[in-house]
Amino acid sequence: MKICVLVKEVPDAAVDKRIDPATGRMDRSGERNLNPYDTHAIETAMQLREGGQLEVDEIVAVTMGPESAVRALHKAVSLGADRSVHVCDDALAGSDVAATGYALAKAVEREAPDLVLLGQQSDDGECYTIGAVVADHLKMPSLTQVVKLDVDGDALRLERQAEYGYDTVRVRLPAVISVGDAINEPRYPSLKAIMGAKKKPLETLDAAGAGIDVALVGAEGSRVACGDFHDPPAKPAGQIIEDENTDETVAQIVAWLEERKLI
Repeated sequence: MKICVLVKEVPDAAVDKRIDPATGRMDRSGERNLNPYDTHAIETAMQLREGGQLEVDEIVAVTMGPESAVRALHKAVSLGADRSVHVCDDALAGSDVAATGYALAKAVEREAPDLVLLGQQSDDGECYTIGAVVADHLKMPSLTQVVKLDVDGDALRLERQAEYGYDTVRVRLPAVISVGDAINEPRYPSLKAIMGAKKKPLETLDAAGAGIDVALVGAEGSRVACGDFHDPPAKPAGQIIEDENTDETVAQIVAWLEERKLI
């Protein structure tokens, strides 16, 4: 059995997220890291392998992104993936969700996996729909917000979070499953795994190598065009009332509330 885990390089949590006004895309010039939600997908793959109920022969991490995204793949390998695939081509820059999902699906299609896992969202664009787009192109069933996963014979029994509670679904493989961050607690990579990650097999593909039609990706091939981005208006400074005289302080607060017809 082969499992593909889709991962993404995102700005580090400590970096302020901002849009580059020149390109209309997210500014990725700061520190970057592996999308934290995807670490839960890798951990899920590892637990399936270690559980012994499925014979998992290989776990492959797959990403689409610039040259720097290789660091996210190294992190994924240090967490347990056996090898990785990096789809990297300038023609992919500016792809929207539909174009990104198509490109990832073409890369995954080459691997012919039995199961595709990914995190419920990315930490930058907060998009929840990549899994569904990939599944549509691969003609596989798709499940999202999965918080529990068990092997049930030749299928998987999943519990997914919904607005009204939880759904329990049994799905046969192959399938694409987006896992929620409540499904597990990702492990920390060992020093040996971190040091050895760069020695694990890494395949780099351009658009042609992945079988991607460049007319369907990039800014030109995307169906969504970003509009004008601007910072929200600054909030006016608040009023601070400082007075040692309690009665006078209370009177000022009451007057402030009355002025705004709040009392």
